[in-house]
Amino acid sequence: MALHTTSLGENGPLVAFCHGLFGQGKNWTTIAKAVATDHRVLLVDMPHHGRSPWRDHFDYVDVADQVAELFSADDPVALVGHSMGGKAAMVLALRHPELVERLCVVDVSPVAYRSKSEFVGYIDAMQRLDLTALERRSEADAALVDAVPDPTVRSFLLQNLRHEGDGWAWQPNLDVLGRDIDVLGDWPDEALAGTPPYEGSTLWVNGQDSGYVREEFVAAMDHWFPRNRRVTIKGAGHWVHSEQPAVFTEVLRRFLA
Repeated sequence: MALHTTSLGENGPLVAFCHGLFGQGKNWTTIAKAVATDHRVLLVDMPHHGRSPWRDHFDYVDVADQVAELFSADDPVALVGHSMGGKAAMVLALRHPELVERLCVVDVSPVAYRSKSEFVGYIDAMQRLDLTALERRSEADAALVDAVPDPTVRSFLLQNLRHEGDGWAWQPNLDVLGRDIDVLGDWPDEALAGTPPYEGSTLWVNGQDSGYVREEFVAAMDHWFPRNRRVTIKGAGHWVHSEQPAVFTEVLRRFLA
């Protein structure tokens, strides 16, 4: 089954957005509309998320190759990826450089992260929610308050709760994502052994208050993506594009131009 995508814009170079864990392509709609004035835009529901199909495991190479099927060397894409989607976008660019005209990585680095407890807690809270007893979305919001006290994060997670027939269902593949959470935080060095660096233009955008792009990760960034430059946006954390959308959009538009 093909990945679910949404298209905006009719003219100009192709730009595609790859969301992070628990996201959906539509999370990028506001920024995509701004870019679509002079680009063709593709919003991708990543594997195991949104309306895209599930598989029985999570693997960055597998995910990157699924996304790569959306593109052609005759129409190379400017690829934008955040967090999990950023790692998938990096792997795609390394494995299929002919498909990627340029790359924008948002608040993630090509390294293995050790701390995953925050995301484990989210998955556990979502799975413990009794969907059979749920009548309205507001009840789900109230039930998640203790486990997810931040209303912004809670609202983001609840975008994944879909009404189906007479009941409710989570769109993400929570069983696989929870089981393979270590893989989500990892970087597939072994699978990429012998792969040459991506020589295309690469932009890193990170939030000043986030710890996902740090000085100690620069060596790995420079190794895999030697033609990179980095922009730090003030007043933003990990979800830099939603916390400072106007600034992020301007940075992205300049890069695409």
